[in-house]
Amino acid sequence: MTDTAFQSDFLKTLRDRGYIHQITHPAELDAAATAGVVSGYIGFDATAPSLHVGSLIQIMLLRRLQKAGHRPVVLMGGGTTRVGDPTGKDASRPQLTDETIAANIAGIKQVFGRFLTFGDGPTDAIMLDNDAWLSGYGYVQFLREFGTHFSINRMLAFDSVRLRLEREQPMTFLEFNYMLMQSVDFLELNRSHGVTLQMGGSDQWGNITSGVDLVRRVDHKAAFGLTTPLLTTASGGKMGKTAQGAIWLNADQLSPYDYWQFWRNVDDADVGRFLRLFTDLPLDEVARLEGLQGAEINEAKKVLAHEATTMLHGETEAFAAATTAKLAFEEGKTAAGLPTVELPRDEVVGGMIAAVATKAGLTQSNGEARRLAQGGGLRLNDASVTDGAALIGAADLNADGVLKLAAGKKKIVLVRPV
Repeated sequence: MTDTAFQSDFLKTLRDRGYIHQITHPAELDAAATAGVVSGYIGFDATAPSLHVGSLIQIMLLRRLQKAGHRPVVLMGGGTTRVGDPTGKDASRPQLTDETIAANIAGIKQVFGRFLTFGDGPTDAIMLDNDAWLSGYGYVQFLREFGTHFSINRMLAFDSVRLRLEREQPMTFLEFNYMLMQSVDFLELNRSHGVTLQMGGSDQWGNITSGVDLVRRVDHKAAFGLTTPLLTTASGGKMGKTAQGAIWLNADQLSPYDYWQFWRNVDDADVGRFLRLFTDLPLDEVARLEGLQGAEINEAKKVLAHEATTMLHGETEAFAAATTAKLAFEEGKTAAGLPTVELPRDEVVGGMIAAVATKAGLTQSNGEARRLAQGGGLRLNDASVTDGAALIGAADLNADGVLKLAAGKKKIVLVRPV
């Protein structure tokens, strides 16, 4: 079937908002989603104490599933994290201790309650951990029960393996087992919780289709796979990766203000797509905002920033971030909500402004800061500084003992000498 022929609200929404890249059995999945409640899952390995915005499209996919009247299943990778997903990597992931994995899971869990409704109802979300079953298998038992269903020839053809080998990068036998473990996850979830749909990014297509095939081959039950497109910015960068680092979802890793600023500063060409993917705004309103021209597109970016920040951190934090930005950028005031960097006093007072800007994270190098200053893009307390070698004096500190540094129109910090 063509994607224009979808009957279910779920797939029509995914199509219209740009979530669909591939589906294994589109007609069957559409029929199942039309006839009743579909349980679908996405797995999240615990490689860090927070997910970053690159994972947000998957979280939103679960949200779309629930809003369409179906049941989302969040699967924590307590078991698979011990192995490490080789997809897209040229080197093995570092092996984490059980204590680190547990701590990471505790951090990651926090974010889902903002996007999903958990409970015991037929469409309420549930959260599980694949360590509950994967760690219970003995090695011989696992091989005998599942090993016969996987062809080495086919596994070698999947991108996660093939690309690593083509680049002549070694892949350990441990990593080679990851696909089997993810496939067994799907089989276990299908048996124990009636899960029939596995979703993920396009790089997970091989792992997902292996799980679909395993469920269909072993238990002869319905199973479907769906992937989202590879998400890059208009400039070709990877979503969620910036010069300043990852855009984390947990507030203790990245402040709500910095999160708001990330969305406020997206490329003009990304605004419409990001409004469709990362907000609940109606599509006609998205079309109106996307159609704004010239400086008016900044209003669309503020809407994007407000909606995305409200969904993750709440409306109070979203309004606070917008107010801080307005005071700092539009009214030239030192706002208390701005990111604050503490630096040794002897590095600030008497230090070159270019060096302080770099240490504060505004620029990548002193040379970049000097070039920015020459072009009028470096500001100290809202005044342009054209000489990056100029020294900061004690008189530049305000009554609170801080100074405000800005690089261009989008990056600003308070520097507090300590």
